[in-house]
Amino acid sequence: MKYTHLMWDFNGTIFDDADAGIDAVNKMLKERGLEPIPSRERYKQIFDFPIEEYYSSLGFDFEREPYEVLAPIWVALYNENAEKAGLCEGVRETMEKVRELGVEQSVLSACEIGMLKRYLKKLGVDIYISEVMGLDNIHARSKLALAHDWLRKNPDARVLMIGDTTHDFETAEALGADCLLYSGGHQSREKLERCGCPIVDSIKEIIDYLK
Repeated sequence: MKYTHLMWDFNGTIFDDADAGIDAVNKMLKERGLEPIPSRERYKQIFDFPIEEYYSSLGFDFEREPYEVLAPIWVALYNENAEKAGLCEGVRETMEKVRELGVEQSVLSACEIGMLKRYLKKLGVDIYISEVMGLDNIHARSKLALAHDWLRKNPDARVLMIGDTTHDFETAEALGADCLLYSGGHQSREKLERCGCPIVDSIKEIIDYLK
């Protein structure tokens, strides 16, 4: 195999949680008299990193309410909505086939580590994952530091990063890894195409790419 490791992003790649996030932020926007996001398609066009810039683009005023105040409100609303969310289509079958190919699987996410582990177990895919890496806070700012730490411990790894945002492409670059982006998550295909890496419209296509 070309790769020894498959590094999964979580939100929008494993977990089909875009609607949960949209519903959470829309409730916050409405409570502040701001215009809600009208559709998932529009959300995928505007969602971006850093998260603070995304919030600013929606009209949140950090002088009135700092991001550090808004973030836990969003997380609480998101967790309520995420109870109804499930796996992205094809994830379980793909993880099973990747395991059969002898490729190690890890998760690298900007999600808080406790929440990340809880959702992986709830979704029943923790059994495929050898290592789970998440942040020690709920602010979802960046996972680049986690990527650098992992690479120092695994210098000989040949990694394929699977994600759904331009930040996942940046993370792959930090790992010196190849990147494959999924168009069904949190960002539009148009945004993903700017990265210049392969894009799949179905998680199941990952196996064909590996082979």
